[in-house]
Order: sequence, then C-alpha cells, then structure tokens
Amino acid sequence: MKAVQDLRIAISGKSGCGNTTVSRLLASRLGLRCINFTFRNLAQEQGLSLEEVLRRASTDDWWDREVDRRQVELARQDGGCVLGSRLAIWMLPEADLKVYLRAQPEVRAQRIQQREGGDLETITRFTLERDRQDRERYLRLYGIDNDVYDFADLIIDVDQPGPEEIVEQIVKALSQRGYGPLPGQSP
Repeated sequence: MKAVQDLRIAISGKSGCGNTTVSRLLASRLGLRCINFTFRNLAQEQGLSLEEVLRRASTDDWWDREVDRRQVELARQDGGCVLGSRLAIWMLPEADLKVYLRAQPEVRAQRIQQREGGDLETITRFTLERDRQDRERYLRLYGIDNDVYDFADLIIDVDQPGPEEIVEQIVKALSQRGYGPLPGQSP
C-alpha cells in the first residue's frame, strides 16, 4: 500500500469549479504539498507585473508552457502532492488519482461572481468565452481537448456539494483504492 505522504493527486476542472479551493483543502487534510504555480509566480520571478506577463502570454506560448512545465516539475519532486490546475490530469499522467470537477456554466459563473463581484450575465458570457479560448489554446499547445476527461479516475459533479464534501468524496475514493491510512481513519 502506498503511503499517503507519497501520493500524487491531480485535480482539474474549468474556471469556477473549485480546483484551487478543493486542492488546498485536500492537501491540508492529507498533509501534502499543494502545487499552485501560476502566472503570478512567474511574474515575480521575472521581475514583471502580472499584467505584463499576461500581455506577453497573449502572443508568446512560452509563458503558458513554462507555467505548465514548472507545475509538473514541482509535482514530480520527492514526496506526495496535490496538483490543482485546469490541465493537471493531462499533465501528470502518473498521478495516483486523477479527479475532474465539473459544474454547469451558470453555477461556475455564480461562484466567480461571489468571488470577484460583477454582473452575472457578463460573467457567464466571459466564462463561456474563456472556456472556448482555453480549449483552443490547449489543443494548439498540447493536443489536449479539455472537454474529454472520461479517463479521470473520479469525476465529481460540483454543482451542489461544498468544497468540504468534495474533499470527503476524494478521501473516500483514495481509501477505496487502498491508499492509507488516511487522516481521520483507523490504520
């Protein structure tokens, strides 16, 4: 049985599905590193503003590829981790558990509105457009269609459950796969 501290868990989903929140909660629950390397981190390393990095990324694929490369590099270091990103389940094929979080566009837009504010109709349109652009970019960069996730070990509809309930579903799936003992369970 693989020890919990050596588990690599990949969590993916589109914007507003709770990838970051669930990844952080799960990592905390299991005592694992949470990998969350973003454009913001890359901007700091390069001595640039986030806005400048995003501007450059709009015309130069290096920025996307570098963030993705760094996430995978960090995830493959010694010890277990939770890698939460839109492409985690594709970029870390050796993950012990690949989890895909899915929600209806309207639910995702409501969550984004709660987090960031703004007009719901505008956010819904923006979210759908972002989905389209992300899909095109991932196909172009990696040949990945992020609408095809049926290979994930666990697909969770997150329209209703809160983050803690989602974490419980993931912990249960890990236990059913023989990983453990998990925090809160008997050895």
